[in-house]
Amino acid sequence: MSKWQGESERLVKTLFEMGREQKPSVIFIDEIDSLCSNRSEGESDSTRRIKTEFLVQMQGVGKTHDGILVLGATNVPWELDPAMRRRFEKRIYIALPEWEARSYMGKLHLGDTPSNLVQENFDVIGKETEGYSGSDLAVTVREALMEPLRQCQIATHFYLTPEGFYLPCEKERKDAKKMTLMDVPSELLKAPPVTFEHFMTVIHRGGGATVSPDELTKFEEWTKEFGQEG
Repeated sequence: MSKWQGESERLVKTLFEMGREQKPSVIFIDEIDSLCSNRSEGESDSTRRIKTEFLVQMQGVGKTHDGILVLGATNVPWELDPAMRRRFEKRIYIALPEWEARSYMGKLHLGDTPSNLVQENFDVIGKETEGYSGSDLAVTVREALMEPLRQCQIATHFYLTPEGFYLPCEKERKDAKKMTLMDVPSELLKAPPVTFEHFMTVIHRGGGATVSPDELTKFEEWTKEFGQEG
């Protein structure tokens, strides 16, 4: 998008011309609804010209798509202009991940962070996060990674490991020392590893899923009318 008159549609035309010159190529437009929403009488002339240029480049006279894949993504497909919707030969609905995918994604987001989790734990996490999207699961993992830090903040006792680091512990532990986080030298503090209980604490805290059942119903109805399952 540009503030200069005619510059935005020129950039759109240049994008597609570059795709034709460099083919085979993929032109990916994220959140395509922000550029190609329904045309209306009240919209500005510059916005309408951008949409028109997209339509011309997508399927205009003398334009070919051989060797070019145009891919668009949106969370509100019903707001796309009908002419733009028709330009896309396939309209595929990507549903929320199944529990197997959520299990794998949890393991993927955790990465090489020290933890005591095994595959069975990840399977439980996948089944406990019903209705979570990929981004919801990423947020959940980040929250679980913060739990050891919160454990250090509220701890009243620490113990010294053989390596010379302080770890939070219960006061009943024999070698526990009564001290707070502020009393521990920062260079000697070591956060405990992430555990399965940390994940369960975050999940049972609630509020992890951000997609409502009504939204899913709307997606499914639109898919039945215009699209296909992914």
